[in-house]
Amino acid sequence: MAPAGGNVNGVSSQAAAGGATTLPAVTVTGTAETPRGGLPPAFAGGQVARGGGLGLLGNRDIMDAPFSLTSYTAQSIEDQQARSISDAVKNDASVRTIWADGSYSSQMTIRGFPVQAQDMAINGVYGIVPPQLTGGLEMVERVEILRGPGALLYGMAPSGAVGGTVNLVAKRATDAPITRLTTSYWSDAQFGAAIDLGRRLGEDKQFGIRFNAAYRDGDTALDKQQQRVGFASLGLDYRSDRVRISADLGYHDMRSDNPTRPIYTDNASFQIPKAPPGDLNLGQSWYYAKSEDTYGMVRGEVDLADDLTAYAVAGGRRNDFLGLYNFIYLQNGAGDFRANQYYQPTYADTKTFLGGVTGRLNTGPLRHTIDLSVSVLGTESGVLAPVIATYNGNLYDPVSVSQPSLSGFSSDAPKTSFSRLASVALADTISAWDDRVQFTAGLRRQSVKVDNYNAATGLRTATYDEDAYTPAFALLVKPWQHVSLYANYIQGLGQGPAAPASAANSGTVFAPIKSKQYEVGAKARFDGVGASIAYFEIKQPSGFLDPASNTFGMDGEQRNRGLEINAHGEVARGVRLLGGVSFIDGKLTKTAGGANDGNKAVGVPGTLLNLAVEWDLPSVPGLTLSARHLYTSSQYYNPANTQKIPGWHRTDIGVRYRARMMDKGVTLRAGIANLFDKDYWAGASANYGLARGYPRTYMVSATIDF
Repeated sequence: MAPAGGNVNGVSSQAAAGGATTLPAVTVTGTAETPRGGLPPAFAGGQVARGGGLGLLGNRDIMDAPFSLTSYTAQSIEDQQARSISDAVKNDASVRTIWADGSYSSQMTIRGFPVQAQDMAINGVYGIVPPQLTGGLEMVERVEILRGPGALLYGMAPSGAVGGTVNLVAKRATDAPITRLTTSYWSDAQFGAAIDLGRRLGEDKQFGIRFNAAYRDGDTALDKQQQRVGFASLGLDYRSDRVRISADLGYHDMRSDNPTRPIYTDNASFQIPKAPPGDLNLGQSWYYAKSEDTYGMVRGEVDLADDLTAYAVAGGRRNDFLGLYNFIYLQNGAGDFRANQYYQPTYADTKTFLGGVTGRLNTGPLRHTIDLSVSVLGTESGVLAPVIATYNGNLYDPVSVSQPSLSGFSSDAPKTSFSRLASVALADTISAWDDRVQFTAGLRRQSVKVDNYNAATGLRTATYDEDAYTPAFALLVKPWQHVSLYANYIQGLGQGPAAPASAANSGTVFAPIKSKQYEVGAKARFDGVGASIAYFEIKQPSGFLDPASNTFGMDGEQRNRGLEINAHGEVARGVRLLGGVSFIDGKLTKTAGGANDGNKAVGVPGTLLNLAVEWDLPSVPGLTLSARHLYTSSQYYNPANTQKIPGWHRTDIGVRYRARMMDKGVTLRAGIANLFDKDYWAGASANYGLARGYPRTYMVSATIDF
């Protein structure tokens, strides 16, 4: 988790320079670094940070992290003109979105396993990030991606994600005042504005305030689609020699008219048809999805002694959502479909608490960093999803139908579930030989309690109450000054199922599902360039009904093995590189009756490539050209491997110009996403069906630093 204090003021790329052509130097201010670690500064080129958060273990320099971790900076987010988390992670070769970019939520896969929007954290804490976060990146200082399971580090994710963790780090006031205004345009006719204000107050600048607000509205690049997003956040902090306190408050309001939805198939008897034109909207003009979120969290951190720090976090979020839209089910290879129209009110009320201590001590030549934490996350939620009407259509020839009557359908969801995730975790990192050898061992006890309720009667219908112990071990060795070698074993957790009524062991409840990862890797950092390579294997159990015994058991398994190569930094003066390649062998190793043993796992492409390049033109100071290419190989849609979507390429380009005009820092940006307007299926998923690629989009923005 990011600390409450502002120990390192190397935040937004233009914060101190007021939009100057060159990036400002990182300035260390405030208190001495605490055992939790300060915000790591940006690496050469400014696109990624030198370190990031590891949950229970606090912030670590990348070279001291025995896991695969990348932290994308606010500068990278701003220069991409990203509107959502899905946009912000487009440079990561381990990540792919499984909802179309024109939708109202960021759902993705990491290392081939799904990570839902509910599984994202902010400042190291689950349950706060709005699940329909389609704006608000203006308040984000870092987007951190931990690849692989993280049960020891973060606890069990609310939806049980095992592929990785996305953690947002909120902005804090810098020592230099910030007054920044940004205006934006996205095609077809969506306009927006954002303001960023930051000040430090007090004789020693011990008080900080950071305010961000943004609003955008208008037609998107999809036909007959409009989207409106409003957001405001306030970050407060106090820092002294021994005490650091921070608070984050936020409001997010979204409405998407005729939103993009996933597409499913009714059966596996036909081949997946080719993707429809990217700008073709398959919904109805009267469809909508709207959400409102209010969230906040307070964190306190105190140095009880020079080598002992205690911290506590409390927060919560209220989410209200209402949607009127369809689920499309393909009927054949010609693109004919059945559309079920849903009216879906939902709500979620979360409350979270996290507390712990971090201590350092020496035992002879060994140095110990001990982390102890307790956490509780409670979520009350309600959902209704009645099918109100159906109609037939075609992928390439949408039809318009009249809005059915909503009479008798409630817009308020009753309570249908309450979940409580509680855990205690302990870890010890043992260091020797000037930290050139580091060994981490830890254990978390995770309890999972879920009560389900009948929507009509309010009576409890089922209870799940189980716990699990999840260990982790990691070794990091630095044989040379700029090289780190590491290995880890870590688990991911998810709620276990109950045997269905048709099973011989009907009603049997299974313990939390344990996914297991083995990983080895190497990292290097030379002359402004960083690179890493990692080999991993993740095994995720699953349940099925044995056809011979009619007994339900956790006997299924998916195994993803992969090799990741990533690079970033300034490879030559004024030339920056960011990206990587990922090779994944996703395989179904244990299936019901062995019917699909050895088949490719659903939605796991064999090759993913992301490569972005920036070039500062020497002949025109302040002018930068950029280009990015993405490639995803083919994916299977069903476990039998009879349905498949082809691979795809996408190219983005951009240009920006930084200068001082009338004594103000000015940054002008322009970009084109999907330059060649490719039509493609972006991804396949067992839970979210087929995701469409987004059409060619033009983006322009202007930022002024006053």
